[in-house]
Order: sequence, then C-alpha cells, then structure tokens
Amino acid sequence: DRLTRASKVLEQLCEQSPVLSRARLTVRTFGIRRNEKIAVHCTVRGKKAEELLEKGLKVKEFELKSYNFSDTGSFGFGIDEHIDLGIKYDPSTGIYGMDFYVVLGRRGERVAHRKRKCSRVGHSHHVTKAEAMKWFEKVHDGIIFQAKKKKKMIRRRRR
Repeated sequence: DRLTRASKVLEQLCEQSPVLSRARLTVRTFGIRRNEKIAVHCTVRGKKAEELLEKGLKVKEFELKSYNFSDTGSFGFGIDEHIDLGIKYDPSTGIYGMDFYVVLGRRGERVAHRKRKCSRVGHSHHVTKAEAMKWFEKVHDGIIFQAKKKKKMIRRRRR
C-alpha cells in the first residue's frame, strides 16, 4: 500500500529504517480510525541530518519564510516531490512529498528530557526564534522572507 511505498522512499533517503506513526484519535471526516497507521517518519541526527537538510534546502533554494520558524527555535518546511532530492523516479513507487522539521538546542538540553534527575533548563539557555533565524542565515547562507500580515476582516452587522 501507500505507506509501505513511502517507507521505502524514506529508507532510501535516510539510510535507516523509518517508523510508522499511528493516529491518536478517530477523525470520521478523513476516514481515520484510532491507532490506524497513517504516516511514516524518521529521526536523523548528526552529520547525516546536516547532509539531508542541505539537500532539502537546495530544493527550496535556501529561502524560507519567517512563519516557518517557531518560538521554541525550531523550523520546518515541506517539499512537493521526493525526486528533487536526487532519488531516481520509480513508477511502481510514485512521487511523495515530505516535511522537514529541524529542532535546534544548546548543549545541556538533555537534563530536561532524561528520566532520572530531570530538571529544568533556564530561560536564557533556550533557543529563541530570532537565534534560530540568525543561525539559518549564518550556517546555510539562507534568505528569510518576512510573511505578509493577514488583513483583518471587518464584519458589519446588517440592520
């Protein structure tokens, strides 16, 4: 089915076995039931993650919008076709789009996530949106476009 083909694409790209994600809730309008396998994801770290991010940013031409960055110092973007990353097209597999999500953190962030002696990370040690944007511009020579503000609709009541 579609998920197994997508997992093959992800395995070619990441060179490690992907994980199937399950639905948390039933959504009748989408035809999704609880605990049904609905997506495939792969967590990549280190040098391999940097190479993969570089490929993804080349597709986007190193251009992101400011709303791609979150307040917690993470950023994400999506691509429409996996063949843009350098994988050969296979008619039996088809074409898949994918999302990249990058989580930035400083050294010592593990103390907040470990099981034993878990503690808090100070506010000054968190990565902010501005720092993440500055890191992207410096390391990847990227360009960040400012997102246009949506106009507020003024509703007038009829009398």
